Amino acid sequence: MASTASCNCAVAAIPAIPSSSSLPYRLGISKLRLSSLPSHKFPARLCGNSSRNRFHVKSSYAGTNVRDGLESIDVVADIKTEKVVVLGGSGFVGSAICKAAVAKGIDVVSLSRSGRPTLPGSWVDQVTWVPGDVFYANWDEVLPGATTVISTLGGFGNEEQMQRINGEANIVAVNAAKDYGVPKFILISVHEYNLPSFLLSSGYFTGKRKAESEVLSKYPSSGVVLRPGFIYGKRRVDGLEVPLDLVGEPWEKALGAVSNLIRPLSSLPGSDLVLASPVSVNDVALAVINAIGDDDVFGVLTIEQIKEAAAKVKI
Repeated sequence: MASTASCNCAVAAIPAIPSSSSLPYRLGISKLRLSSLPSHKFPARLCGNSSRNRFHVKSSYAGTNVRDGLESIDVVADIKTEKVVVLGGSGFVGSAICKAAVAKGIDVVSLSRSGRPTLPGSWVDQVTWVPGDVFYANWDEVLPGATTVISTLGGFGNEEQMQRINGEANIVAVNAAKDYGVPKFILISVHEYNLPSFLLSSGYFTGKRKAESEVLSKYPSSGVVLRPGFIYGKRRVDGLEVPLDLVGEPWEKALGAVSNLIRPLSSLPGSDLVLASPVSVNDVALAVINAIGDDDVFGVLTIEQIKEAAAKVKI
């Protein structure tokens, strides 16, 4: 006889003993076979209270193996981790998120126009790379079973192009995720710079804010918007590596060293262009990983909150 039970933590009920024998039984677990456990630690959410945990326990009763009142029971635990879909996963920020997610044992699907990138590392082989455009995507190919969609879509160009890629593309993605019942949506947006209004009215910023509004309205209690400033790291452009960290990292450290001194200057128009701290692309990725696993994280994350969230994740 076999029974199957689902639960939110690593505890499963032992199936009832058949009444064919009148002998009293002392039950013991003879084998615990974790058939799908990765070699690393589990994400903390597996033992949390979230209804989206993927912990499924199957147990079977071995009716013929009875010795001295001890019944052998095989318990098979089938652990199903998160599945995330990264939009723009082959890009600078997207690939960092994919890499971090793979390191945490998360099932990763990337949707981007370029498909699989030419990046070093064995983690690349563990991502499902789907080529495609958000506006014409076959969502049946990527969204079923997803627990989180992460959008890194954005870019520059003329007004129409910036509105389309920063705003409309993300809005399409949010609505697709909602239609497919994806529980969480994470958007990589941009810092709210204290720039003159005529600059903030450009298609880049207005598109980002429209996308933010869509995320927070469709996902009021599970949508996450990250607002980093300048993101640094080693960025590949047309096959060449651009070491943005040579600028961003010392800039970040310098601002951190004089943060108390420069705080009064932050109210000056345009001061954020210099005083807003850069953020490592790895910190952005780790903050996303933290948001995936923590249902208490939702709403807008500022630069400092992104760094705090990143510090909570160890890979």
